Amino acid sequence: MANFFTDNPDLLFHLQHPLMKKIVALKERNFADKDKFDYAPVDFEDAMDSYEKVLEIVGEISGDIVAPNAEGVDAEGPSIVNNEVVYAKGTQENLDALVKAGLMGITLPRKYEGLNFPIVPYIMAADIVSRADAGFVNIWGLQDCAETINEFADEDQKCRFLPRISNGETAAMDLTEPDAGSDLQAVQLKASFNEKDGKWYLNGVKRFITNGDGHVSLVLARSEAGTNDGRGLSMFIYDRNQKAVTIRRIENKMGIKGSPTCELVFRNAPAELVGERKLGLIKYVMALMNGARLGIGAQSVGISESAYREALAYSAERKQFGKPIADFPAVYEMLATMKAKLDASRTLLYETSRFVDIYKTYAHISNDRQLDKEERKEMKYYQRLADFFTPLLKGMTSEYCNQLAYDALQIHGGSGFMKDYPIERIYRDARITTIYEGTTQLQVVAAIRGVTTGGYLNRIREYEEMPLKPELHAFRRTLIGMTEEFEKAVHQVTAVKDNEYLDFHARRLVEMAGNIIMGYLLLHDTERDDSFRRSADIFIRSGRSENRAKAEYISNFSIDDLGFFKPAEA
Repeated sequence: MANFFTDNPDLLFHLQHPLMKKIVALKERNFADKDKFDYAPVDFEDAMDSYEKVLEIVGEISGDIVAPNAEGVDAEGPSIVNNEVVYAKGTQENLDALVKAGLMGITLPRKYEGLNFPIVPYIMAADIVSRADAGFVNIWGLQDCAETINEFADEDQKCRFLPRISNGETAAMDLTEPDAGSDLQAVQLKASFNEKDGKWYLNGVKRFITNGDGHVSLVLARSEAGTNDGRGLSMFIYDRNQKAVTIRRIENKMGIKGSPTCELVFRNAPAELVGERKLGLIKYVMALMNGARLGIGAQSVGISESAYREALAYSAERKQFGKPIADFPAVYEMLATMKAKLDASRTLLYETSRFVDIYKTYAHISNDRQLDKEERKEMKYYQRLADFFTPLLKGMTSEYCNQLAYDALQIHGGSGFMKDYPIERIYRDARITTIYEGTTQLQVVAAIRGVTTGGYLNRIREYEEMPLKPELHAFRRTLIGMTEEFEKAVHQVTAVKDNEYLDFHARRLVEMAGNIIMGYLLLHDTERDDSFRRSADIFIRSGRSENRAKAEYISNFSIDDLGFFKPAEA
C-alpha cells in the first residue's frame, strides 16, 4: 500500500507554512528541553524533521495496516464482553501498531511522556488516519481529552493520568445524555460529594458516548443541587479501573461502525473534580468541544481525500462508449469541483490549526510566567481568530465531506451502491460529520458572531492586503467584489434588528464569509505553489456564483416572508 503522508504532497506543503517558525519557537520555549530529553529538538529544522519522520510513520501505518483493515472492521464492529468493549480484530491491530510506534500523546509535554508536538502535525496525523478509516480516528484521536486534562487539571492529576494516555490508554468524553444532546445545560447525571471519605461519586446515564469504555473519561455532571442550567455543572475524571460503570449497549450505527458508541450507567462511580466547580460547561467543555470540532474538521478532510481518490481511480478505469468516464465533461467537472472543495477544506483546516496552536501555547506559557503586553495582545488576537474559525471549519468541511462522498458514489454509478467498493463505506462514514460535536446548524449559531461582530470581515481585509504575484490580482479583484456583496447582505439583515430574522439568514451569511475566506486561502496557497491555481480558480468562480444567489435571496426577502416558513397552527 502507499504511504498516506508521502503520497500526498499537499500535506508537506501545509506543514511547511511560514507561520510554523513562530509556532515551533513558542511550543519548544526556545528549545529549552534539548538538555533534558534526548529526543527533544535543538532548533527549528530539527523539530520540523521530527514532525516529518513521525508523519511518515503515521502514513505508513495508515496505508499498510489501518486502510486494509477498514472493510473488516466495518463488517465486524465492536462487542461487549464481561462489561467491557472488545474492539474488532482490525481495530485492535490498528491501535497496537500506533501505540508501538509511540503515537499516543502526540501533543503532550515530554515530562508526561508525550512528544510535545504542536497541534498542526497532530491534526495532520488525524487527517491521514481519517483517510484510512474514519471510524478508527474516533478512538485514536480522542487524545483531545488528554489536552483538556493538561490544560485544566492539577499537577497531581496530570502526573497520574497523562503518562497513561501517552503509553497507549484510550480516552472518552462523556457529555451527552438521553435528554441532553446538543443542549448540554440539561445534563442531569448527578455528582455528589461524600464528606466522610472526601470523594465525589457519579450517578446517572450517558448516551452516544464515543469510545465509551475508554480508560480515562472526562464526565460532565451536575454538582450543584437544585440547579437546572450550565452554572450547576462541573467536570470530572472517571478512571475505568474503578469498574463502577455498566455498558448498557453499543449503538448500531449507520457508519463509523468500528468506533464503539456506548450508553453508560454510572452507579456510585468514584470520580475526581477537574479544576473548579461550576465551570464544567462554561469553561472546560467549551475548550474540549472546540478541540473536538477541530478534530472533526481533520476527519472530514481525510474522508474527502479518500472519496476523491476513489472517484478519480474508478473514473479512470471505468470505460463506457469506448473511453474512460473521466473523459466525459459531466464527470470531469465533478472531479475538478471535488478537488477544489478538498483543497479549500484542507487549507481552512490548517489555517485554523495554526491559530489554535499559537493561542493555546501562549496560554500554557502564561501558567509558568507572566506574558508581556505584546504577548497578551497576540494571544487574544489568535484566540479570537480560533473562536471564529473553528465553527466555520467544522461546518464547511463536514458539509463538503458529505458532498464529496455523495459525488464519488455517483461517479461509481450502480457499483458504488454495492459493498464491492470502499466508497459505499466512505459514504456512510461521512454522514455523521455534520451531526456530532454540534450539527452544522449549531456551528452556524456559533459562527454568526464572526459575521455580526465583523470578525470575519476584519480577517478578510487582512487577507486582501497580503502580497500577491501580478498574475493573481484578477482573483483578488473577484474576491473584493464578493466581499462588498457580503458586507451589503450583512447590513441588510442586521438593519432589520430582529434576532429571528438574523437566525433565518445566518447560514447564508456564514457560508458567504466561508467562500471568501477559503478563496483567499487558496489564492495565498497559489502564491506559494502554483499547483493550487486550478483549485483556486474553480473554487472562487463557484463561490462567486453561490454568494450572488445568497445575496439575491436576502435582498428579495422581508421579515414578513418568515411567516411562509413557520409551521401552520393546529
